[in-house]
Amino acid sequence: MSASPANPPEQDTAESAALLEVRNVAKRFGAVDVLKNISLSLGAGEFLTLLGESGSGKTTLLRLIAGFEQPSSGEIWMSGARLDLLPPYKRRVNTVFQNYALFPHLSAHDNIAYGLRVKGTEASEVSNRVEEALRMVKMQEFAGSRPSKLSGGQQQRIALARALVNRPQLLLLDEPLSALDANLRKQMQSELKALQREIGITFLFVTHDQEEAMALSDRIALLRDGALEQVASPREIYAHPATAYTAQFIGQTNLLRGEIRGSIASCGALCWPVEEADGPVIFSLRPEAIRICPDGQRQTSEVKFRAAVRQQFYSGSTELLEVDCGSGQTLRVRVPARGPLAGEHEFVFSMADAIRVEEGTKEVSSKQITS
Repeated sequence: MSASPANPPEQDTAESAALLEVRNVAKRFGAVDVLKNISLSLGAGEFLTLLGESGSGKTTLLRLIAGFEQPSSGEIWMSGARLDLLPPYKRRVNTVFQNYALFPHLSAHDNIAYGLRVKGTEASEVSNRVEEALRMVKMQEFAGSRPSKLSGGQQQRIALARALVNRPQLLLLDEPLSALDANLRKQMQSELKALQREIGITFLFVTHDQEEAMALSDRIALLRDGALEQVASPREIYAHPATAYTAQFIGQTNLLRGEIRGSIASCGALCWPVEEADGPVIFSLRPEAIRICPDGQRQTSEVKFRAAVRQQFYSGSTELLEVDCGSGQTLRVRVPARGPLAGEHEFVFSMADAIRVEEGTKEVSSKQITS
């Protein structure tokens, strides 16, 4: 019997050691379908992020797993047993909410200790684990402070510590870093990722911030209007987006609408050979995949075109150019910072960097597609 092909790396964890399985789950509120036939697996020890716009259904899915809502149809399984049949307090799941949900009359220390004390944990262990949790989130000096004396970011750290101290099998995080300023948020991202690896808890993280999802996740599940658009590792979802929506939501891209005829793809001023059937087509071409070609030379696997620089945006080590290819076709190009540019220049990109994507179920804004 021949061996079956190996799974892609991003599927190995979830499929070989599934901790959580969401099976054909739908959720309706009245006549509104908030979630539509969602199936998703999380591997033990995995960091998976639910990413999407406001209203995409990501927080609703989190609440179904936590037990705060019930599915309209479908099942949720954890460690081989039905999870959706259990009340929230019997699920080995802890949640970090956007609104902190701290007890106002308790100190930070006692907020963190609360869950352990309810479980009857020995006092010495409670003390040690609370101190450890405070160190994890760098809040030791605020152990005696009540929530009203803490900033929003400090309250969020205490909420995170309160969830982590219980060492759940699965930790649900609903945009837990959104209250932090930019620098602290970056620092906490690094600490959160390191902490997850150290303690080995499975994290299901909700965010609308694509950069945060890319930085933290083993896999990203992109939700769109209650349905899964794509599930893949950050590298895969960025380098090989499945749809036009994914390509434009994850990072910046140029979406090139064109047509294939006689094994030639034509997208406005850009043409190159392809081995695909004739018909309409959309390609995703990342701005950083395009470079200035000062000597006018190109490889046989590259596409060269001439365009005029219309706008230039400086961002430190790189600059974003908006270039006019003629006939209303505008592309974005990201190049190393090199000073002001004007006039026409030769540009080039590899054919392999033009990734074919599907149109998707909704019309993509014309502002996002050049033709």
